[in-house]
Amino acid sequence: MQKRIALILGPLLFLIVILLHPFEGLSVQGHAVLATTLWIAIWWIVEAVPIAATALLPIVLFPLSGGMDLASTTASFGHKYVFLYLGGFLIAIGIEKWNLHRRIAINIIAFIGSDVRKIILGFMIATAFLSMWISNTATSVMMLPIGMAIIKQLKDNPDTLEDENLIFGKALMLGIAYSASIGGISTLIGTPPNLVLAGVVQSTYGYEITFLEWFSFGFPIALTLLFFCWIYLTRYAFTFKQTEFPGGKKEIQRLKKELGPVRYEERWITLVFALAAFCWISRSFLIQPFLTAIDDTIIAIFFGVVLFVLPSKKKGQPLLNWKDTMNIPWGIILLFGGGMALAKAFEVSGLAIWLGSLMTEFGGLTLILLLLLLVTAINFLTEITSNLATTAMLLPVLGPLAMEVNVHPFGLMVGAAIAASCAFMLPVATPPNAVVFGSGYLSIPDMVTKGIVMNFFSILLITLLVYFLLPLLWNIDLSSFPIAFRP
Repeated sequence: MQKRIALILGPLLFLIVILLHPFEGLSVQGHAVLATTLWIAIWWIVEAVPIAATALLPIVLFPLSGGMDLASTTASFGHKYVFLYLGGFLIAIGIEKWNLHRRIAINIIAFIGSDVRKIILGFMIATAFLSMWISNTATSVMMLPIGMAIIKQLKDNPDTLEDENLIFGKALMLGIAYSASIGGISTLIGTPPNLVLAGVVQSTYGYEITFLEWFSFGFPIALTLLFFCWIYLTRYAFTFKQTEFPGGKKEIQRLKKELGPVRYEERWITLVFALAAFCWISRSFLIQPFLTAIDDTIIAIFFGVVLFVLPSKKKGQPLLNWKDTMNIPWGIILLFGGGMALAKAFEVSGLAIWLGSLMTEFGGLTLILLLLLLVTAINFLTEITSNLATTAMLLPVLGPLAMEVNVHPFGLMVGAAIAASCAFMLPVATPPNAVVFGSGYLSIPDMVTKGIVMNFFSILLITLLVYFLLPLLWNIDLSSFPIAFRP
């Protein structure tokens, strides 16, 4: 019923705004962009049609309504950050195709040991690390069967106390889901909202957030969140009577043995993956002095293409062939394009400045309080909406708001982007939550009661670190809007 209502309400609101021009001070072009945004927002929030399909609406509606010309609209779908993510996906597919991700995960867990709490930590570290480079959905799907095998080993062991495997199962499933979301915060390609932020900042202010620059701030947040999450899940949310896992080490060793020796293809993938990560991290201070035109997108696409060149042991077959690209989540790439088109239209139509001027009542709030309110609102909003769609809708508005209240836009925008990745309460909030909910070990109350603590801690942590740490790491002054960024 919600979807049926949304299917009608979206176009209806579009027509009302287009025909009546109800907002004083907003140009005809601004009304066209606002009308399109309302239609898209309603369909995104309710998912009346697939969100990637909704992201294509600007190509139709902007030119017809006068919001933005067709060339500018479609150019947004070819934004360089779209190709950065595409290159990251190609490397991720190579890792998954040759099972390197499974080897990484099992070896991390084997290294940690067989203490119950440490096994959960091992899963969380492995999941978070993989999620830094490949999608959190793929990471959680890959980790789930390994986790289920460990839980089953505990259940089948006669030395296991009653209900201990159920408690362990709940803690492990939540650990996998939460760390899949947390790990993605670390890197620019780890989760879609990060790249949407980078794209909006690039198109609006001409400023490039580099891979290393983001990592310097995202990684400390992810590390702190991960450590808190582990302590909370294993010491407070759940308590274990058996600290030593009966048979756990044996099961992990069995899985490790099952993998066999490192294959030829895995070695090549590891080398490509390591070189790409090294180039992303060292690009600004090691590579760019010699190759001034290089950037993160070029690195991603180069190493993605290399996988189509390097041979595998299968005769005549490279590490990747074009059939493998069917597994790329093309819907997310289209969603990026839609988000970039909205951001560009907000800027050129004057809608962003108009919306910012409406928010002048927030000017009386201190920056830290404004940050807290924004982070809290987005954190809970993304419990029921797509984090990518939410950031695509809100980030273009935050720049003009920052200018109106005279604060640096990076404070609000970075806080919003990270908050969008920290929805821990509901199965529908993020794909990892849905994946582990499907394991059968968790109920909705389990997720809500444990997730709300994670939500509140993440809100507090993001607010404090954006306010105190971001200015130091990025050498910016949050207390004023930069003159260079003014239109």
